[in-house]
Amino acid sequence: MKSDIRVCGAWRARHDRPVYTLSATCPDCGADTENSAPAPFNPEDPYGEYRRSFKRSDR
Repeated sequence: MKSDIRVCGAWRARHDRPVYTLSATCPDCGADTENSAPAPFNPEDPYGEYRRSFKRSDR
């Protein structure tokens, strides 16, 4: 399921912080917006074993 919340695609170049909206264009600068949802989960994550072992360590 994709999120309805979108973020300005050019916020790094044009804004001090991300600009979130529900429309297809940024309300401040008019740039196209993109989906703000995180990347999907991949069960074949090649680094998953390393991340989990690091998380279990006392760091």
